[in-house]
Amino acid sequence: MAHDGVRDNPYTRGMAEFVSGLTYDDIPAEVRQRIKLLMLDSLGCGLYGVDLEWTRIVRETMQAIDHTTDGCRLWGTDQKLSAPHAALINGTMVQGFELDDVHRRGVMHVGAVVLPALIAVTEMKGGLNGKDFLTAAVAGYEIGPRVGICMGQEHIGQGWHSGATLGVFSAAAGAARGLNLSSEQTIHALGVAGTQAAGLMAAQYGAMVKRMHAGRASQSGLYGALLAANGFTGIVDVLESEYGGFCSTFSRSQDRFELAELTKGLGSDWETMRISLKFYSCVGSNHTTLDAIRTMQERHPFGAEDVERFVVHGSQVTVDHVGWAYKPEGLTSAQLNLPFCVATYMLEGDCFVEQFTEDCVANPERMAYCERVETMHDAEITAKGSTARHEVWVETFLKDGTHLQERCEAPRGSEFSFASEADVAAKFEKLAIHTLPNAQMAELRDAILNMEDLKDAGDIPRLLSKG
Repeated sequence: MAHDGVRDNPYTRGMAEFVSGLTYDDIPAEVRQRIKLLMLDSLGCGLYGVDLEWTRIVRETMQAIDHTTDGCRLWGTDQKLSAPHAALINGTMVQGFELDDVHRRGVMHVGAVVLPALIAVTEMKGGLNGKDFLTAAVAGYEIGPRVGICMGQEHIGQGWHSGATLGVFSAAAGAARGLNLSSEQTIHALGVAGTQAAGLMAAQYGAMVKRMHAGRASQSGLYGALLAANGFTGIVDVLESEYGGFCSTFSRSQDRFELAELTKGLGSDWETMRISLKFYSCVGSNHTTLDAIRTMQERHPFGAEDVERFVVHGSQVTVDHVGWAYKPEGLTSAQLNLPFCVATYMLEGDCFVEQFTEDCVANPERMAYCERVETMHDAEITAKGSTARHEVWVETFLKDGTHLQERCEAPRGSEFSFASEADVAAKFEKLAIHTLPNAQMAELRDAILNMEDLKDAGDIPRLLSKG
């Protein structure tokens, strides 16, 4: 898209102008309240991820090549590394155990990419208060999901890990706002971030690298903002360019994306309010099935051995993304696979962090129970588009001949049934207690929930670290 040699970038520019111009007073009260709960949830997820094996490997690898002592904190530790490596590691932790938020229609985890980059900026720059931090976070949370909506389900359907590819834009936007970049600088931040977008969905089949995708996206967004702040230029029409632009390159054809969605309602219709939280430790696509089973049990109690089989009817994306035949290839695949998560829920009574240990992956009882779970494509659900991506209807056939059915359009914690502050705080505490002392955990919780009163946003990384 060019006119007289000048690149036409109305959507990239529109996003950049929103990010650079956003103020605390522009943000509605309900959005301010929601972003605090979303951030608290992500930080809890990150703190739980500190000692996971993949986090340890990434951390030790980066420490071996990065010897700075005057860097940014690695959450849940007493260590520091350079800002890009801190963002990489902290983002890996947030997305490290399938616990973090998800924007259902945009198909991305938002906090895992925004917060590691923004918190690194907070440490590097200094001088931000709680209102500044909250404003920058909202800027980041608003951008990536819109790119996902523009791209549609086709993006993940063709094999891109959308949270990783889209995440660079959210990370760059939050970091750019935290650095107080101009709209022109923010255009370049988005342009530098967008050319680094990457992430393949084949990583879901047992590879540790899926855990790193969010951290890498956060790091890429941070690079974009830092480089743009120093005059480095990026692709100014990174979203619009017909050849080599993000949308045209990451989609099969020109009619598969909707550029108008990039700025539609920007500043008045808040995507932050459409971000969901997880109350199961597995991929978001599985939550509606688990909630449907939970509801059926409440109405007609049954246990694991009472079930002959489950049939889960969902969108084509659900069938492809989580409905594959389970193989014991690691915790990643266990947490993404729908039959395995149903087996876990039925046999263990829950599907949270305690149920997913290394020895569960090849557990014979759970693997055998997977055979009782069948996934089927429902064309009517697929036809509803991305808004119904997680919708399912579940049939339960009991051994005594009872046939139960339940439809679940959106899970607990979704934008349609969002969690209370008490529920979010309780989840945060269940996760953070693995890493922080009680008093520090409570101080961090209160700092986030009362962020508008925070005089120094630097308190956030301080409270996230040990020592």
